[in-house]
Amino acid sequence: QVQLVESGGGLVQPGGSLRLSCAASGFAVSRSGMTWVRQAPGKGLEWVSEITSGGSIYYANSVKGRFTISRDNAKNTLVLQMNNLKPEDTAVYYCSKQPSGVKGQGTQVTVSS
Repeated sequence: QVQLVESGGGLVQPGGSLRLSCAASGFAVSRSGMTWVRQAPGKGLEWVSEITSGGSIYYANSVKGRFTISRDNAKNTLVLQMNNLKPEDTAVYYCSKQPSGVKGQGTQVTVSS
């Protein structure tokens, strides 16, 4: 059974950093396409970043140069390193397995002074 559990969110000041983790079970992250998506209050889901099964990486323009997606294969975990956070990054962040779109429960990121 595919299961995803996100963690690492919290409250951070603008310019700060957070490291999100997505612990996976029931499949191998190393061989799967994975995405991070987010949902800001009152808005729809927004695609943030993707790492394909072949290792290609893509970012939304809004986070390019600030966020880094990676895989920790030993821990079967997807990681999103977020630097230079901005108030507009405030959202619930979800990891998702492709192509099924199965998501975890999400982790809240709040960027505020």
